[in-house]
Amino acid sequence: MKREGLGIRITTALDFAEAERRAREVLTAEGFGILTEIDVAATMRAKLDVEMPAYKILGACNPSLAHRALTIWGGFGVLMPCNVVVQDLGDRRAITAFDPLGIAEVRDNPEILPIANEVRARLERALATIEQSAS
Repeated sequence: MKREGLGIRITTALDFAEAERRAREVLTAEGFGILTEIDVAATMRAKLDVEMPAYKILGACNPSLAHRALTIWGGFGVLMPCNVVVQDLGDRRAITAFDPLGIAEVRDNPEILPIANEVRARLERALATIEQSAS
């Protein structure tokens, strides 16, 4: 697992469908629901008539943590949901989760920071579960 910019990323040999299925499964186990789903490859094909490798964005949200954060800082909503990307890299698939600690406004807010740390820990555990079981 590595941190890249605003994300936490793993790669896996699982095929795309299985990587997406596992991502959904481990996110659910960590208390996240999938609120939105964007099939970027299908959208690009439909709107721009271009082909690209499989690429899906899952909008994950842990309602309890979201409520706590929004109660403290109403502006937290612009960071919701936590996007998790499943991307085909050819011989491997990448699963990248948004890292809330990548945002200065989150890191620098002492009331929000503990919640962001919990979100990060849950996302890291979810990705580690996939990485350990199917690298």
